[in-house]
Amino acid sequence: MKIHANAKRDGKWWLVYVPEVDRWTQARTLADVGPMAAELAALMLGVNENQVEIEDIVIELPEHVRQRLADAERLRKQAAEANHAAAQASRDAARELKADGLTVRDIGRALDVSYQRAHQLVSS
Repeated sequence: MKIHANAKRDGKWWLVYVPEVDRWTQARTLADVGPMAAELAALMLGVNENQVEIEDIVIELPEHVRQRLADAERLRKQAAEANHAAAQASRDAARELKADGLTVRDIGRALDVSYQRAHQLVSS
């Protein structure tokens, strides 16, 4: 039998709700949530624990933590976009120097990269 578990923090414990049996249990750590949910479901349904499979565990975090995670994701996306723009600007700079007649070695020195990297920038 497949079950779901919802966990939320309450003091020093995780409160674990199993909707399939409409009951609560508790766990000390998140690692214990699955086993405790399976034990509760098995007990309530009168089956062996090995017949219970945890399909998913939903961890309910406080709103302020969810907001911080959303901020972190937004910042990661901005950083990825900025890295992409910086890489494009480096390629453009290398190509412009090449068009001005500089050698790949001089481009590398001018951009403070190896001549191999300068070649990659010019060629990409």
